[in-house]
Amino acid sequence: MRRRSFITTSGAAAAAVALPQWAQAQQVSPGIDVASKTVTVGAFTPITGPVPFYTVLTHAAEACFKWANETNALNGWKINYITYDDGYEPARSVAVTKRLVEENKIFALAAPTGTAQSVAVIPYAKEVGLPVIGPIGGATALFSERLVFPLLPDYGWSAASNLDFALNDLKAGKVALLWENDELGRSAKRGFDLYMEANNKQAAESIPFEVRNTDFTPHVRKLANAKAEVVILFGSNANLASALKAAERVGFQSKWMAPFFTADPTTRKLAGNLLNGTYFSSWLMPVTSDDTDIKAYRDSIVKLYPNDPVGVFGLNGWSNGALFVKGFKLLLDSGKPLTRANLVDVMETMTNASVGGARNVSYKAGDHRGARQEAIIQAMPDGSFKMVRDFRAYPANVFDAKMA
Repeated sequence: MRRRSFITTSGAAAAAVALPQWAQAQQVSPGIDVASKTVTVGAFTPITGPVPFYTVLTHAAEACFKWANETNALNGWKINYITYDDGYEPARSVAVTKRLVEENKIFALAAPTGTAQSVAVIPYAKEVGLPVIGPIGGATALFSERLVFPLLPDYGWSAASNLDFALNDLKAGKVALLWENDELGRSAKRGFDLYMEANNKQAAESIPFEVRNTDFTPHVRKLANAKAEVVILFGSNANLASALKAAERVGFQSKWMAPFFTADPTTRKLAGNLLNGTYFSSWLMPVTSDDTDIKAYRDSIVKLYPNDPVGVFGLNGWSNGALFVKGFKLLLDSGKPLTRANLVDVMETMTNASVGGARNVSYKAGDHRGARQEAIIQAMPDGSFKMVRDFRAYPANVFDAKMA
């Protein structure tokens, strides 16, 4: 099991400043070193397995924490980030989390990678009272736990946004769903089905696939037989690329849509020009924005990880790292003891916050829906991703539906 850990020393001078009286006498949770003003957090990440390029997410979260340390974003406090490989296997994600808690004494999970993987660790997190801040996944189950603060939307909301665009903007009569057969895809299917039901419509096809699937020829033949005009795929970058290649092989022509994280140079590298014209829903601002937070992402990645693509995939990782930075800053500013329970309490006071590339992020007791709006972007022939529809709130009949 591979491990990575870092801590920067740019805050050393600030750490020498005398601590306030409350900090000297407080009861603190594991992962808090008051003397050195260091908070230790951790995550699981798929260095091996079917999606090793997902480490771009972890690199970006690491870059965000290094940026926070170097810019003194936490008033002299530093973030120590420890990650282990889980191979993108949920059972190993649980084992990694236990190791991080029991051996590394982490304060919280911060930007762990994977939808099914993040869902799998919830029972253990509840057992030990471990906050999960910014899990990089979009399953319905992540929004119903007090310890968990997702920044990503439920993939059901994103699927509904895609479907709304397909039906109302593209004027498609037949829309199909290809969905990864795990928590990611099942959440997307839930939102897709809810929207269809609310509008008295039926899917042209609804076809599951396994995350390790590389040949989508049988799936595409079913889509062709159904005469699907728009196909919405919820799976990995590699899944989307494989499906587009299968469509070309069998001569199936359709408009394609996919979730935000596939609107990235990583997918372009896998799919080539077949990606042109594909639409994506996105809760993140454009990576090319002049916004200060997004510029910090671009500059940090170029400096720290020059071989990683600068795109929405990385901005996703950065933004989930930024959520922990924002939350821990709220805890420091509150004057409360630095405990896991108090981190959860202050996270529930975050209102209309700018967090990395996300805007209007809010949490409150009983409502941990961070992102609340999405735009539609499209892959262009010049390699760019252009916004073709501005941000809109998620369809209410899906966004406000009772969590399963």
